[in-house]
Amino acid sequence: MTTTPHPLVTEARRLADELLAPCAQRVDQDGVPASHLDAVRRGGLLGVSAPEEFGGAAAPDSVAREIAEILAGACCSTWFVQTQHHTPVRLLAGASPGLAARERFLRPLATGELLAGIAYAHVRAFPRVPVRARVDRDGVRFDGTVPWYTGWGLNDVMLLAGVTEADEVVFAFADAREQPGLRPSPPLRLAALTAARTVSLELDGLRVPAANVVRRTPRAEFARVDVPRSANASPAVFGVARAALDLLGDTPDERRAAESLRAGLDEVRARAYALADHPVAHEHVEERLALRTRAYDLMRAATTAAVVAGGGRATSLDSPAQRLAREAMFLLVQGQTAPVRRAHLAALSGAGR
Repeated sequence: MTTTPHPLVTEARRLADELLAPCAQRVDQDGVPASHLDAVRRGGLLGVSAPEEFGGAAAPDSVAREIAEILAGACCSTWFVQTQHHTPVRLLAGASPGLAARERFLRPLATGELLAGIAYAHVRAFPRVPVRARVDRDGVRFDGTVPWYTGWGLNDVMLLAGVTEADEVVFAFADAREQPGLRPSPPLRLAALTAARTVSLELDGLRVPAANVVRRTPRAEFARVDVPRSANASPAVFGVARAALDLLGDTPDERRAAESLRAGLDEVRARAYALADHPVAHEHVEERLALRTRAYDLMRAATTAAVVAGGGRATSLDSPAQRLAREAMFLLVQGQTAPVRRAHLAALSGAGR
């Protein structure tokens, strides 16, 4: 953790202690309320990485990671809805000045006036193309199915992507609401994070104006950037693991388990974040994957320890232990790419010998 907390880290801890953690069990069953996201916005957390000139905090990545740990450990569902927002903010911040979409969307996203979701993970399914994009002089037409979209009914806009016949990935903003060419499914019932309001989206000729296009990039270039980035360990993994260890009591066995697992988490966290800050993103990918897998192992052990320590009462829906165990299961596949899956399965096959 940072030596002198950044003001936004202090705000995240206050929000976690006073609102998110006390309500986490209810949210898990009933769904993320808009009021939780309003509180995140009022705290300035939606603009943590946005440029100051657009109303953001321009905080370093270390601050953004620490905030993510705190929010995920307090209420993983709320964290997951709001974490979608930061990807389009970062994308717009890095776009060329004068880009119409940047001028239109970056400030309201940085200040939290608008809340954004993302609909582009399906691009990783190539050579399958779940969403096809067709570009013309008026804008982009999208057709196909977005298998997973989180925050439906909470988000104002979405960053949508599709692949053209020329294997170009097109990113553009669309309104996050039912409209001609866009139809949501009923909310998906999931073993974990159903509260995050995830749906699938059927796209049948959804038109997006040219002024809303953020980026066009060759699919191979998208993969070159995406694969090493997705190899990094997620801060949410450390947040959920620490929250689980906080449930362990004062018996000698529980103290020993907590101390051992905390030491392992501290070591992996330090190494993983050092690599995340490495100036060359495509270097040390194998080490990044190994650390991500090790973080999974420690999270799984921590949530299992919380369930074991809780005994039979840990299986009650009122118990934070079972909720954290389910959230840990979700994080095993969140942001999963083919290299992440291969590395994780290889590590698991080795553990069984």
